[in-house]
Amino acid sequence: MSINSNIPEGPLKSKWTDYKSKVALVSPGNKRRIDVIVVGTGLAGAAAAASLGELGYNVQCFTFHDSPRRAHSIAAQGGINAAKNYQNDGDSVYRLFYDTIKGGDYRSREANVYRLAEVSASIIDQAVAQGVPFAREYGGLLENRSFGGVQVSRTFYARGQTGQQLLIGAYQSLNRQIALGNVRMFNRHEMLDVVIIDGKARGIIARNLITGKIERFGAHAVVLGTGGYGNVFYLSTNAMGSNVTAAWKAVKRGALMANPCFTQIHPTCIPVSGDYQSKLTLMSESLRNDGRVWVPAKKEDAIAIQKGQKKGNDIPEGDRDYFLERRYPAYGNLVPRDVASRAAKVECDKGHGVSPTGLAVFLDFGSAIKRYGKSQANLLGIHTPDESTIIKLGNEVVEEKYGNLFEMYEKISGENPYQQPMKIYPAVHYTMGGLWVDYNLETNIPGLFATGECNFSDHGANRLGASALMQGLADGYFVLPYTIGNFLSKEIRTPKIDISAEAFSMAENQVRNNINHILSIQGNQTVESLHKKLGKIMWEYCGMSRSKEGLIKARKMVQELRQEFWTDVYVPGKSEEFNPELEKALRVADFIELGELMIIDALNRNESCGGHFREEFQTEEGETLRDDENYSYVASWLWTNVNNEPELVKEDLKYEEVKIASRSYK
Repeated sequence: MSINSNIPEGPLKSKWTDYKSKVALVSPGNKRRIDVIVVGTGLAGAAAAASLGELGYNVQCFTFHDSPRRAHSIAAQGGINAAKNYQNDGDSVYRLFYDTIKGGDYRSREANVYRLAEVSASIIDQAVAQGVPFAREYGGLLENRSFGGVQVSRTFYARGQTGQQLLIGAYQSLNRQIALGNVRMFNRHEMLDVVIIDGKARGIIARNLITGKIERFGAHAVVLGTGGYGNVFYLSTNAMGSNVTAAWKAVKRGALMANPCFTQIHPTCIPVSGDYQSKLTLMSESLRNDGRVWVPAKKEDAIAIQKGQKKGNDIPEGDRDYFLERRYPAYGNLVPRDVASRAAKVECDKGHGVSPTGLAVFLDFGSAIKRYGKSQANLLGIHTPDESTIIKLGNEVVEEKYGNLFEMYEKISGENPYQQPMKIYPAVHYTMGGLWVDYNLETNIPGLFATGECNFSDHGANRLGASALMQGLADGYFVLPYTIGNFLSKEIRTPKIDISAEAFSMAENQVRNNINHILSIQGNQTVESLHKKLGKIMWEYCGMSRSKEGLIKARKMVQELRQEFWTDVYVPGKSEEFNPELEKALRVADFIELGELMIIDALNRNESCGGHFREEFQTEEGETLRDDENYSYVASWLWTNVNNEPELVKEDLKYEEVKIASRSYK
């Protein structure tokens, strides 16, 4: 099988502009005759549905939530990148492009990343026009802050709730199109299959989660904006309902899954407190602007903290190891997420962790509070402030910048982060892998498109912070509305899709048979317990570090778990009713299959890059060791039958603008 990325000819800097001026168009009259299905209402899905509706297409939009605005995008906290150079600190479209390529450890497609950087500035203008309340500096201009992996301030933010505010903006645009009749919204519907007719995606099979009814929906094209699959690890920062099912059903129909093992571990998560937990909470990367990461330099101090005999503030400055600043002086605490995560793991593995489990490091705002306090005192004309005044004024500044994050931390951990340093530890956050798409965001199945985290295209082996919101909105607002025309311009003579066609009947019967099979097992294990088993296997052997020996062992364990699931799972209730356990069972069945493919992909890639860290391939200093000669490609997998070995389809990565180099943040 061969694939074509369909990258336009010409210089990198003019590809997108030239493409837009030559792309095939659909006239307004013809758009009214074309139906498009959009699955998912996060930033990518909502933006796509609203934009396509406004263009005049007939859009059917689906979410398994009770409201489109409950999508997981709402949980993104820290900000969104854009190359506007408001800080006049040397930013540019090229610098954003280069930082993203380097941050992804040279495993992303050059043309897609440059386009992402190019349209980033337009996203901010769009969001401001929608009323998104970005933070502003004293002169009224939009404020920026820094994120990991860069040396400029390009991240726009709305305190610690940027994703929520951006999603509200996209949601109101979507609602306008719903009110005008251009978008028909289907809440509480979950896609369980994609329907292929004559090799093209022509609709979906969905389950009404309230009634349990299996329903058919036809369209000339299908767009997936269904997010990532981090919940394959059970414990992650993802919303509890986030899943891979829509994308995985596309894989079972022949879509390629690209780089599935590329998983991002976020360094600033509230540590696990016990086996009872099923969800982890992220502390925004924006906190690393002012928070300093450290552990006790003396192991005996770390042990005393673990036993509750000491607290962070009891450790004098000279006995603290600010290990990120020590190891990476050029970037300090703002190294990329994969680098910071591995460094924290190294310190905890050495026994310097600061939680009862030993799996935590400190994120300390003490220095920032004093620095801000002194600055505010000067501003108020207090030139010899006492310690309490400095702390009071500094706390007020920090509260203004990060207050809701600090409040969330205190409610979860029971500790006041203004008085004691936060405890953080890496956790699964984002997945860089996803459905393979070409430059048009079209999968290898004609008419099936994937946007946002659902596709693989822009982040390589590691996503830089504040780039997920950027990619989701870029795809939905500024890329797909152009590129989908390439496909739909050839469909204007195609009549309305007939949902009574045999392909719809066959797909619906497969969905029903799958549901009935799961319900008929009536075994002894809950879905939750099986999901937890899967998560432990994936985290232990395919998480922050991987090895050939561990991955081979893990694949056998996942295969055995799949057998266990299909012979011993217990799902109560019926299909034709509200049944959350059935929803969960269907998702976990897909996670188990995906987990095996992630392990296969990790075994195939005999190198370390970004979030994929193979223990056998590292430098003497413990950094990633890429193999550009043998693995500079996108690993795309064809796997329609899990009883057979998957087929690897390679897309070679060619760098014309960027010189490939070792990734250093020292």
